[in-house]
Amino acid sequence: MKAIQVFKKIRWLILLSLAMSAQAQVGRLTIEQCYELAKQNYPLIKKHDLIAQSGAYSVDNAGKLYLPQFSITGQATYQSQTISFSEVLGSLPGIKPPAISKDQYRIQAEVNQQIYDAGISANQQAIARANTAIQQQSIEVNLYTLKDRVAQLYFSVLLIGEQLAQNEIKKASLQSAADKAAAALQNGTAFKSNLDELQAEVALAEMLNIEFRAGRKAYLQVLSIFIGKQLDDSVELETPAPQLSDPSIKRPELELFALQKKVYNVQEKQLQSDYLPKLNAFVQGGYGRPTLNIIENKFGGWWLGGLRLNWNFGSLYTLKNNRHILKNNQDALDIDQETFIYNTRLTLSQQNNEAQKYADLMKQDDTIITLRAAVTKSAQAQLDNGVITVHDYISKLDAENMARQTKILHTTQLLQAQYNYKNTSGN
Repeated sequence: MKAIQVFKKIRWLILLSLAMSAQAQVGRLTIEQCYELAKQNYPLIKKHDLIAQSGAYSVDNAGKLYLPQFSITGQATYQSQTISFSEVLGSLPGIKPPAISKDQYRIQAEVNQQIYDAGISANQQAIARANTAIQQQSIEVNLYTLKDRVAQLYFSVLLIGEQLAQNEIKKASLQSAADKAAAALQNGTAFKSNLDELQAEVALAEMLNIEFRAGRKAYLQVLSIFIGKQLDDSVELETPAPQLSDPSIKRPELELFALQKKVYNVQEKQLQSDYLPKLNAFVQGGYGRPTLNIIENKFGGWWLGGLRLNWNFGSLYTLKNNRHILKNNQDALDIDQETFIYNTRLTLSQQNNEAQKYADLMKQDDTIITLRAAVTKSAQAQLDNGVITVHDYISKLDAENMARQTKILHTTQLLQAQYNYKNTSGN
């Protein structure tokens, strides 16, 4: 019993440590980790194994064309006429020509062994592998679109978090001014209306914090669904590092185009295989009446073996048209690829211009914040000396806070534009 209790305690400790480890894993996340978790959590990822298994079966089936092929056939016939040896040989003394029955029976088995199939088996295997790769890559293309959705949620959480932090700073400044007003009121050097106005602004800042926290929680819940991990309010999302623009395109769609071109190359080889000769060896064995010795009109067995050459020229009639169709399909695929690259470059140009706009705006943000901070500092001193009213001070503080909030917005928008560019280019 003691051993069982010890084992249960050990198991409980292991489960507890795993749970703590899992919780630690979602305590801090990067955007790249969110990309990977969303990909692994997306239901479509489950099709990878199914496609791989089906592809393996198709390749294996195509390879079995070179295995011996076994068949059995049988027939029973009645014919209106047979060979009449008496008419051919005439009437000879002492010789009675055999008569062949009009009802005939045959059952036979045949084994065929392919010797040369003009590459049909190899082509079918190549097409099966290529189609499997295309289906797998199509899934990768669909999964890649998750990045934009995850990035949008990720940067929304970051933005609200930064706005919340800045609003906390504003609230602290207002609370400090309110504390000073309360002390001045006790000393009889301030009006109660000043304290009331400051306390109202503190309450208003707290209301805004509540909205920020609710918005951040809502975005985190949606992000949790995407990545398959429970994210609470304490989770910390790392601010991504700035990204440089790389104009090269490395999207998964390009790999998909390349795989589709491989299929057309194999299909072109298959057109050639269709009109080339095929050679196989065979062995036949049978039982019935008559046998190979038709003179003996009785049941018996027989066998024969040899080589069989099959050369079908029927595919030559449609060869030219089939090649034109294949060429048209290849050209259409090239146009699709060219269009994709063209549209991607247009999007990259727009995103690059957008990122540059936010970078320029941030330079102006720094200038405005410096000026607004100086004005607020001066207003604080003037308020302490009773030169300006509380309302004037709050107005100056709001202006500085708005300038800082604007820079937070532009900073997050710049990062998001850079990562949108990165995702669009595939780098």
